[in-house]
Amino acid sequence: MPLIRTNTHQPPAWLPNGHYQSIYPALFRKIKPLYRRERVTTPDDDFLDIDWSFAVKRESIIDQKPPLVILSHGLEGSSTRQYITGMVQLLTNNGYDCLAWNYRSCSGELNQQLRFYHSGETTDLEFIIQHALAKGYTDVQLMGFSLGGNVTLKYVEDCGKNINPAIKKAVVFSVPMDLLACSRNIEKPENKIYLWRFLQSLKPKIEVKASQYPEHFALDQWKQVKTFWDFDHVYTGPLHGFEGAEDYYHRSSSKYLVENITIPTLIANAENDPLVPYQSLPMEVIADLPNVWLELTQQGGHCGYRPRTLTHKGAYWSELRALSFLQEA
Repeated sequence: MPLIRTNTHQPPAWLPNGHYQSIYPALFRKIKPLYRRERVTTPDDDFLDIDWSFAVKRESIIDQKPPLVILSHGLEGSSTRQYITGMVQLLTNNGYDCLAWNYRSCSGELNQQLRFYHSGETTDLEFIIQHALAKGYTDVQLMGFSLGGNVTLKYVEDCGKNINPAIKKAVVFSVPMDLLACSRNIEKPENKIYLWRFLQSLKPKIEVKASQYPEHFALDQWKQVKTFWDFDHVYTGPLHGFEGAEDYYHRSSSKYLVENITIPTLIANAENDPLVPYQSLPMEVIADLPNVWLELTQQGGHCGYRPRTLTHKGAYWSELRALSFLQEA
């Protein structure tokens, strides 16, 4: 499908650039959907915490479940991040059930197995999808944000033509489709605050894992970690079967197999995203694909998209755009 550049999102004048547009919602937007938490045991004897939220108004068809949206959060995020909760609020008000799942180590309690999660890890998403299908859902949509967007795309790509027919569409926002480019981009001086915050969140998890699995974790290696590339080379890669950061980035970046997508998929990124340089997106490849739309907004930041005027009960541009895409025939 053609690359779409749009000005349909207009931020407030007091959020003048991508940094403000990313940080303001993360710090000041507070939405608390009514969640019902469920802990599920994974095949490798670990656990995942998933949060359900159900459609406010259900169709009157007896014994038929409403469509379900499975939402995947970003790096060191959770089901409580504003881009998840805002989306859940709008979707449940429009007839969708939602399942917002938390990656291993991201629900407030460290997971039990050696491994964590990463940008290309799709087996847990597959497990969550199968868990939902076992409950009787026959109309499933996938949605991801930032790292969760890459995981969602990787899953859809890996499934290809064999994707479960219950999965109808995918929608992703602020996706780092080229992990190497994004890793290097966050090293820029203007982005060091994001790098510092992510590493500060990851370090305590590494310390606990080192106490659990001292034979696998050399905690003194943390002094080598100054960047994302360092972290992924020292920890993410070796822990998850990669030779190092370069191998991890190449095998986990969704840009390389996007032509395998067979279901309608919307990729939305902002050109002023401080974490994902839009030039790293596979624009020319996507332009020739029948099932994939790449929509670039000039403004929006990273998982931001706070509109100039709040309508639709405070919904953000990304939420309204996602709902529109899901409702299209």
